[in-house]
Parts: sequence; structure tokens; C-alpha cells
Amino acid sequence: MHPRSELPGKDLAQEALVTVDEIRAAAERLRGITVRTPLLPFGPPLPGDPRGAPRAWLKPESLQRIGSFKLRGAYNAIVQLPAEVRHRGVVAASSGNHAQGVSGAARLLGIPAVIVMPSDASRTKVAAVGADGARMVFVGPTSEERIGRARAIAEEEGLALIPSYDHRDVIAGQGTAGLEIVEQMAELDQDGDDITAASPFTVLVPIGGGGLASGVATAVKALRPGATVLGVEPSLAADARESMRAGRIVSWAAEDVARTSADGMRTMSLGKLTFAHLHARLDGVLVVEEDEIGRAMLRAARDARLVLEPSGATSLAAWLFHHDKMPPGRVVCLLSGGNVDPAVYRTVLDRAQAHEASEASTGEGDRAAIIRR
Repeated sequence: MHPRSELPGKDLAQEALVTVDEIRAAAERLRGITVRTPLLPFGPPLPGDPRGAPRAWLKPESLQRIGSFKLRGAYNAIVQLPAEVRHRGVVAASSGNHAQGVSGAARLLGIPAVIVMPSDASRTKVAAVGADGARMVFVGPTSEERIGRARAIAEEEGLALIPSYDHRDVIAGQGTAGLEIVEQMAELDQDGDDITAASPFTVLVPIGGGGLASGVATAVKALRPGATVLGVEPSLAADARESMRAGRIVSWAAEDVARTSADGMRTMSLGKLTFAHLHARLDGVLVVEEDEIGRAMLRAARDARLVLEPSGATSLAAWLFHHDKMPPGRVVCLLSGGNVDPAVYRTVLDRAQAHEASEASTGEGDRAAIIRR
């Protein structure tokens, strides 16, 4: 493993954190643009629950029009640009889903977009960005190279740079998913408008650069202070967990984070603004292994009829294999996306099925069998 560097943490008291009112305003801008994705019941019911409520609910952002949550933040950021700036166009650096968020938002707003992508980006995501009419520029695999090229293009062509996560308008847009979770859990509890009186629950949310987790934690904690919000990331790209433990931003080398199959979570570090949000509002970070991600993708396909990409399956993997590390009661797994290359998807599912078959033959799959029951 390559050496990691620690960046000095900014004084958290100086950070202007996003408010729930900003998230509510973002929800109004996104009305009719994004889908209010459902909560789908998953898993066995809670013991003793008279209504047979399940232990877990899935919120599949894979059902958004671009296949991931990223349209929420991208559109909210772009639509607030001054008209003369917005009409010149936008540029973004992304390995895939943010690229689709920006290109999709630009198409909806009728403005040009340039997307800087890594040469090893998913073919499925590249095709989707191209279908939106965006101009694509390909560079090397590191996020630093993508961001550097995007900044240069923004300066040369007078375009607005749309960050993938470390921007308050992006965070507020992503936070609308958390706002929906609170509203939907209140509906399930049948407590009307008094959402703070309902029973507590846990939300599992993937962490890449931290924009989604920042926004979701902000919304949930503001409206349901008794709820628990846990971030989830792969063990091969666990810079957020290290950052939370160290109390400062910890950066991983590009060669290290590139090892995970969860390509949307290969960011080398949190941003200053997302770190401040997660430090203040997140209850902890869980990590999942590569085989657990694959098996979660299989479970989603088999039991929920959902196609997930590896990044999108991390929260479900945490519930399936690490539920003992979270409070008892109901859990909401936010599934961040489903944009996966078909060939990669087949390989992952085949490997997961082989793993399950091996466990069944050796009797090592007892815990997983209990969860499936």
C-alpha cells in the first residue's frame, strides 16, 4: 500500500454548514425534475411488530432518470447560476455519475456541457453522457488530473465549473434524498406532521466525496434528531473512516482507491466542506468488503428486482453483513445508483453466486441464511 498524506483540517467552527432550509429550497427547484424515489420493504419483519414492518427499507436512487442521485445536486447547482454564466455552459470532472448528473441537467436547461472523464470510465456511463450531447475530454485515472483539466477548460472557455461534491448547492441538492426519507418514514409511522414523535431509525448512506452523506445527514438530523446516520464505504477506499477517526482530512493514494470495484467511491479524500458536515453530523462510518458488495448486488437483483452498481450496493452490503454494528430497529439503505456495465455486472453476479454456493456446501453461510429468511 502506498503512503497516505494527511491534510490539515480547517477550523470546523469557521465552516458555514448547509441548513435544512437550503435543502427544502432545493427540493422546490427539483420538483418535476427528479423522482421522489420510493422506500421498498426488504428483509424479514421486526420481531413483534403487529403490522409486519420489515427491518430494512431500500431507497433506490438507481430509479432516477440518470440512474443515480447525482442529478439532484448537479441541477440544483446549475439552475442557481446567474443567467449570463449559465448560458455560456458548464464543465465538470467525473468518473461517471456526476458526469451524467451535469450532462443531464445541462440538457434539461438547454446549455452546453463539457465533461472531463478518466480513460477507464465505465462504457455505460460514457455512452449516457454522450447521449446527452455533452463534449467529453478523457484524461488519466486520477481525480486530481480530472479536476485540473476541468479547471483549465473552465478558465480557457469561460465555463462554470460544477464540483462533484464539495459545494453547498450540490450538498443541498443531494440532501433532498434525506428530506424524502424523513417524510416517507413519517408516512409509514402514520404520525401525520409530528415527525419528531415517531420511532427512531438508522440511515445507511454511501460515502465517496461525501456530498450525498453530508446532505442526507443534514436533513435527517435536523428533522429527526433521534435518528442515526451512518456512512458506508469500501475497505479499499476507506479514507472517510480514517478522516473521522483522525479529526482531519486523510488522503489516500490514487493507486489504493483504484482497487475497489465501487468506481464512484474512488475519490482520494473528502472535501473541506464535506468533511466539516460529516464531522458535525454523521454518527459513524462502516466499511464493507468487495465480496460483500458483490453479494449485495446479487441480493438486490434476486430479492428486490433492482440492478445496482457496486457503489450503489455498499449500503445494502453494510446492512446484510454488519447489522450488528448499528442500533436495533428499522434501517433505510440509500442505494446511490445502478449505472453498471453489463459485462461487469454479469461477472460480479457470477462470482457472488459461486461464493454463496461455496458457503452453502461448507455450512459457513448460517448468518446470511438467517438474514435471508
